[in-house]
Amino acid sequence: MKKGIVFVLILIACAITLSFINSSNFEELPINASIPEAASKMKDVTGKDIALNDVKTEKGLLVIFSCNTCPYVKLSETRIKEYSDYCLANGIGCVLVNSNEAQRSEDDSFDAMTKYYASQNLKCAYLVDEKSKVANAFGATRTPQCFLFSAKGLIYKGAIDDNVKEASGVKSFYLKDALNALLKGQTPAMQETKSIGCTIKRSE
Repeated sequence: MKKGIVFVLILIACAITLSFINSSNFEELPINASIPEAASKMKDVTGKDIALNDVKTEKGLLVIFSCNTCPYVKLSETRIKEYSDYCLANGIGCVLVNSNEAQRSEDDSFDAMTKYYASQNLKCAYLVDEKSKVANAFGATRTPQCFLFSAKGLIYKGAIDDNVKEASGVKSFYLKDALNALLKGQTPAMQETKSIGCTIKRSE
């Protein structure tokens, strides 16, 4: 019971923090944009240095800004695993990017990322975004937040679906629909949605 109350309080704290974020400081990539040049090589949990364009396939690339401990990421873990595996199974590149530079010596350290990656049985790359350079280039502000690219450019950005708190209550599967449209060579019916989550912890 106590754990449940603490978890709810953390969710509320994240939501309050989110409400104060000045989004004008981080201009989001527009639809049809290419992967930013700032998205250079980042350290993967395997120890390799990987650039987003190294992972992008002829079909495209899914980038999810994530982390180890955000309550909203925790609520989305099954979905993140499902869609990242779906991408790999269908020839779409997929990476998770951890931009929480201010927590790099704590819960979002490289060692913590490696352990988290193993615990989730993830197969896609999980990258360290040093100094939040890639998040800044994308205009990413929260976790989880998705950016889906086709071979030509960005076709979807935003939330995984319309109910981050309860997977069983989802009515609109934004990311799933966008991935299916990508595989059919179509434009997603919904290309932009609002991500609900914790703010990315940038360093001062």
